[in-house]
Amino acid sequence: MRLVYFQRRPNSSNHSIERVFATVRGELRGIESRVSICRFESRGIFKRLYNMLGAALVQGDVNHITGDVHYVALLLRKNRTILTVHDCGTMLRLRGVRRLLFQWMWLRLPVIRCSVVTVISEHTKREILRYTSCLERKIRVVPDPVGTEFRPALKVFNADKPRILQIGTNKNKNLDLLTAALSGIRCKLDIIGLLSPEAQRMLECSGIDYESAAGLSDAEVAAKYREADLVAFCSTYEGFGMPIIEAHAVGRAVVTSDREPMVSVAGGAACLVDPDDPKSIRAGILKVIEDRDYGQELVRRGFENAKRFSAEAVAQMYMAIYRELAIPTEGAR
Repeated sequence: MRLVYFQRRPNSSNHSIERVFATVRGELRGIESRVSICRFESRGIFKRLYNMLGAALVQGDVNHITGDVHYVALLLRKNRTILTVHDCGTMLRLRGVRRLLFQWMWLRLPVIRCSVVTVISEHTKREILRYTSCLERKIRVVPDPVGTEFRPALKVFNADKPRILQIGTNKNKNLDLLTAALSGIRCKLDIIGLLSPEAQRMLECSGIDYESAAGLSDAEVAAKYREADLVAFCSTYEGFGMPIIEAHAVGRAVVTSDREPMVSVAGGAACLVDPDDPKSIRAGILKVIEDRDYGQELVRRGFENAKRFSAEAVAQMYMAIYRELAIPTEGAR
């Protein structure tokens, strides 16, 4: 079986999809795979057409579109193609003709042109069913795996001035309400992601001791988790919520949103708060800081929860799908 992964052109700010499937490939055994990276970022008609044609020329026995460049499915063999959809957040941001175009070119038509659609959560599955006419049996839920660099690292909790890790600075990551919630709490806020001028001004006015970094390697991100006392992930929208599992794998308590898919991903091993209410976020963070028995119990549960998302377990789920699509090819040889 020749397996080809189709990936977007990498950029400096987003590489989570690439990390996920590098982890999956590291656990595959007895299979020949290669990565085909789109030559151009998805900008403009002609660059996207080039990406589609380029993908059609390097097809394998099984083709796996790993996300973002869903449209390349239009020229691939349908019965040999898997599409992974991470989320449908763009549908919430767009309006009018642009929204309709995205719905057809990134969701409806690519889903039609694939044999199997994998999604990373039940929440994303419901979104796909909402925005397309896809049959439910065509969709398989395969969660994201936690990277092998996220390993248990015990740390004495600094209750006097805890280090709080915040992953991401896009609007849905809710940094503004987290900042409001932390005002007056003695802590160190460690932010991974580029800060806008507005975010910098907001943080400076809040009086919170903070630092930020962007463009980190996987090893550097893992080190940030080890340095943290707790992880705040009060996002308003996610397709999955990988920081929850990464924190669990390292052994850090998590404060996250009381909405899907974060609730399911956390598996009862996180402090759930209302992401739209700074008072709720503040109360959750203070509970973890002040009630050490509670915080330690979250860490214990987190270690157990992380086992559901091991790289080996997720790779086996994908492997079963690859073999399912490749059976006719192998039988003909």
